[in-house]
Amino acid sequence: MQALLDVILPVFLVIGAGYSAVRMGWFSDAGTDALMKFTQNFAIPCLLFKALATIDLSAGFNLPLLFSFYLGATSGFLLGLLGARFLFGRPWTDAVAIGFCGLFSNSVLLGLPITERAYGAGALTGNYAIIALHAPYCYLLGITTMELVKSGGTGLAQTAAHVARAIFKNALILGISLGLAVNISGVTLPHVFTDAIDLLSRAALPAALFGLGGVLVRYKPEGDLKVILMVCAISLIAHPLISWTAATTLSLDRDAFRSVVLTATMAPGVNTYIFANMYGSARRVAATSVLFATGFSVLTVWLWLLIIP
Repeated sequence: MQALLDVILPVFLVIGAGYSAVRMGWFSDAGTDALMKFTQNFAIPCLLFKALATIDLSAGFNLPLLFSFYLGATSGFLLGLLGARFLFGRPWTDAVAIGFCGLFSNSVLLGLPITERAYGAGALTGNYAIIALHAPYCYLLGITTMELVKSGGTGLAQTAAHVARAIFKNALILGISLGLAVNISGVTLPHVFTDAIDLLSRAALPAALFGLGGVLVRYKPEGDLKVILMVCAISLIAHPLISWTAATTLSLDRDAFRSVVLTATMAPGVNTYIFANMYGSARRVAATSVLFATGFSVLTVWLWLLIIP
């Protein structure tokens, strides 16, 4: 339990610092918006570029492992989308953003350090395989679904054009694509360039968490509590349970099983709010779900660790 607290509490402290700074008037709403724009359009794309440019794409690339994790993630997306729409009557655009909260686990900020603390650095191969596809898959699914909803049935060709424009205008997808291109081509980038990317990358997660804390001041959970609890249940229970079942059925080895299930138990990541903010949909639900689910995960991850072999 202490290991989990050592990993999760610093995340809360950074979010809390952002919340307190805005709440006390030390940091403005305009500053919060600017900080989120910086992380969304510059720092996080650099982080994704760096990760995908340097990761060993062949390490742990295991189709049953990836299928087990992404079956759970996709199921979480559908459960969140359909639940938001048909149980709570939310507009389709809100429903897609809420579904994205059930799709995007915090695989890096929480998944990597918790897996390493629980099972050692040698157990991270499967985690890296999941992470290599995580943002591209989730954003492709989320953006495609959102653009289909927004198009209002204007035709397949026009919808495809909307999706393509939205994807290629997205700085996060651009960072991912360029990182993969560098990785596959084997190009060696100048050190001055990689050092600059590294500097921006280091700012990405703390700045995004601080900005998220500031956002929470304005998006309170009134009227959305049931939806937020649904997101927490999908992320912390349904996703890992579905991935556990798939991994068991496909007879994954112990290390792959641990990577799949433990990564699936993670709370929604900051990217869920970034996605909601991109489209101006369900921002209050996304922001508060990150906070609530991260808090609940102190208990739920501990319980999953007790039963994971």
